[in-house]
Amino acid sequence: MIRALLAAPARYWPEWSPHLTHAFAAAGLEVDLVAEPDGGDFDYVIYAPGGTLSDFSTLPGVKAVFSLWAGVEKIIGNPTLTMPLTRMVDPGLVEGMVEFVTGHVLRHHLGMDAHIHGQDGVWRNDVVPPLARNRKVSVLGLGQLGGACARALAGLNFDVVGWSRRAKEIPGVACLSGDDGLEEALARAEILVLLLPLTPSTGNLLDAKRLALLPQGACIVNPGRGPLIDDDALLAALASGALGHATLDVFRQEPLPPEHPFWASKGVTVTPHIASATRPETAAQVVAENMRRAEAGALLLHLVDRAAGY
Repeated sequence: MIRALLAAPARYWPEWSPHLTHAFAAAGLEVDLVAEPDGGDFDYVIYAPGGTLSDFSTLPGVKAVFSLWAGVEKIIGNPTLTMPLTRMVDPGLVEGMVEFVTGHVLRHHLGMDAHIHGQDGVWRNDVVPPLARNRKVSVLGLGQLGGACARALAGLNFDVVGWSRRAKEIPGVACLSGDDGLEEALARAEILVLLLPLTPSTGNLLDAKRLALLPQGACIVNPGRGPLIDDDALLAALASGALGHATLDVFRQEPLPPEHPFWASKGVTVTPHIASATRPETAAQVVAENMRRAEAGALLLHLVDRAAGY
């Protein structure tokens, strides 16, 4: 019998345990799933931030830790976590992110806000948007989420360029890498999508200097991580008119405090970290498959590269 600990906030148990139990059975695994440490040994930890577990050295027999979050910045620096760590790449999360990103890129591309918020009797038909093939979109981050979004946008005929730290190839998407590639991706981005992980090298990546590389009136969609952007530099660029709009789903502090200037800025749309979510019905299958692999001595899916930070 395999023993697994669901180390997560208490609210996860009623939502996740039925799906995990079903997925384990479907994978042919006999698993005793536990909500709290009970003094016994555990083979695996299924982890989400916000629970009571912080010292992994108290669970010396654990073979691997399976994170339920796509981002691992809240756990990767824990010195007691010495066992293999995987991040969540959930098909449902990917689908949800593609829907959010394509929706907001289309919103900015088509200029929908002028009509949604302009119900004042004024007939605004003086600006006709270009076709998607004439709209330049750059996607920073070409992992599972960013790659899927770049492919979807290219499928809608947008002129898409993607950038990642390491060189990648995606059919239909011009892929750039390195510092020069980043500057090129920014300089042509009428709409910029941020889907990079948060690492020491990506914090404040969009500072005042890099924001100034964007074309006049460019729009930003950030469902990645809040600290990718320098907040003050962003507000200054919006106030000057250098940037047209920023749709932000993630922030340095969440929930975003009511007094934060993003709320009052007409150039900012705040969405409350809803771009996508890990869905238990699909994510549980990913956990079960990784546990099956571990038990079979196979390579784990989505193993975190601790040096890279994701």
